[in-house]
Amino acid sequence: MIKISNVSKTYPGGVRALNNISLQIEDAELYGCIGPDGAGKSTLFRMIVSLLIPDAGTIEVNGLDIVSNYKQIRSKVGYMPGRFSLYPDLSVKENINFFASIFNTTFEKNYHIIKDIYDQLSPFSDRPAGKLSGGMKQKLALCCALIHNPEVLILDEPTTGVDAVSRIEFWQILAGLKASGMTIVVSTPYMDEATLCDRVSLIQGGEILTSGTPVQITEAFPAALFSVRTRHSMYSLVEVLRQMPEISSAFLFGQAIHVVSKDMTLTSEMLQAMLNQSQYEEIGVSKITPTIEDCFMYLTDQTNISHG
Repeated sequence: MIKISNVSKTYPGGVRALNNISLQIEDAELYGCIGPDGAGKSTLFRMIVSLLIPDAGTIEVNGLDIVSNYKQIRSKVGYMPGRFSLYPDLSVKENINFFASIFNTTFEKNYHIIKDIYDQLSPFSDRPAGKLSGGMKQKLALCCALIHNPEVLILDEPTTGVDAVSRIEFWQILAGLKASGMTIVVSTPYMDEATLCDRVSLIQGGEILTSGTPVQITEAFPAALFSVRTRHSMYSLVEVLRQMPEISSAFLFGQAIHVVSKDMTLTSEMLQAMLNQSQYEEIGVSKITPTIEDCFMYLTDQTNISHG
């Protein structure tokens, strides 16, 4: 279990990275921290693995405090930072052997832990790590984080910058590790990856907007949501929608505009009629089910309003 209680962190210059963060991650849970760059995810993860000390609050990993018990924690936690941090001039096998030696173990002793992942790397075992593809670098970094058989795995944006196929393969690997009983905490800016987690926290500006299962979060969406499509200028239509008193927010979402009402009483027919009165024709309006990204956009907008 990871218990984070009222944690805050401010960097020199007054940059507030985390503001009174609290959450609890259960054993054998795949937990996601979802948010854009600068949300505070990396700061939180560096604290969990005892590389940073919070200004306020406490963090415990399996009952161990990250400040007073940092040595024990580092032996029980595997950490994969956001940037590729292995030795580019060492081969695949040499990198794994090096990290194994840090934890007083060997590749051979713990090979069974990384076998499924390493089997995909084995054709490149003698290749320098710096010359691997993005997806293979990712798998190598995961092998190095797992070689000491940690109880907890912390992954900071592991799928950023890799192709779609590698992203899918990586999440399949995480599902297998979770099934073995490992606790996994992963951060990502990709909202679609939230649905692959048991529970998630949506994070923005150093604060947790909401936490829960992906289904709980989308079902808690408090307003009606519509998709609006048009052959007119999307940007001008967004501005028109934002000026309507019945509308809470409107933002571009792919080839459509997602429109959030101020309450549940607005219907697609009513919105269609309102737009027709604004001289917008050939418009398609349909009520839709919110995604995690819709929830994140809505909560961010509400937080900005309350802070403003």
